[in-house]
Amino acid sequence: MTTQSLVVLAVTVAVAAFVQGAGGLGFALIVAPVAGLLDPALVPVFVLASMIPLNAYVAWRERASLDLRGAGWITGARLAATPGGLLLLWAIPSGRLGLFVGAATVLAALVSLAAPAFTPSRGAYVGAGLVTGLTETATGVGGPPLALVYQHRPAAELRATVAVCFLVGEAASLGLLFATGRAAPAQLGQAVLLLPALAAGAWLSRLVHHRFDARRTRLFVLVFALVSGAVLMLGP
Repeated sequence: MTTQSLVVLAVTVAVAAFVQGAGGLGFALIVAPVAGLLDPALVPVFVLASMIPLNAYVAWRERASLDLRGAGWITGARLAATPGGLLLLWAIPSGRLGLFVGAATVLAALVSLAAPAFTPSRGAYVGAGLVTGLTETATGVGGPPLALVYQHRPAAELRATVAVCFLVGEAASLGLLFATGRAAPAQLGQAVLLLPALAAGAWLSRLVHHRFDARRTRLFVLVFALVSGAVLMLGP
């Protein structure tokens, strides 16, 4: 990777870490398309590896607001679906996978815009975990289902719970990718190299994260879901 490409990736990582640290979502949406354009081999390993320290930080910072019940159901379903995400990598061309996942995400966001407020049920948690396990393992992007489930919850609860779910799931996805030969230790080098950019964005997010109220967070996650769906449909 050239120096110019590395600088572009570092700036992208810093911005994405700030967005996710402040709103609870968005890192993969911002980073995955850019990383895929610069070097397709970076996806999904680079995205998954970079998100682990970021989500560890957010989970610790927001630990008092964690929805333990929701996190448990989502994580259980997410882990169960992780092998399915690996199968998708093998069975479905990435372009078609992005189109399918993107269309489903956009549809879910449009329905949510018209739907009344709701309290997430066990079925919603499990469904979000299953879809996230498939899409994040295959593409590095798994936020939209969780965003839609927690769109009516307090902002701090969304950030804490999504961070914990991501943290466990990303470790599981990386472990499976390495165990099956779909990832190599050398692919982690870029993630380690860009840790300072990640840390800078995460640190800056602490200055504004408390200003995100429920209404703004819902608007953010719905826009996030629509944009991420469109990005996935268009492909890298």
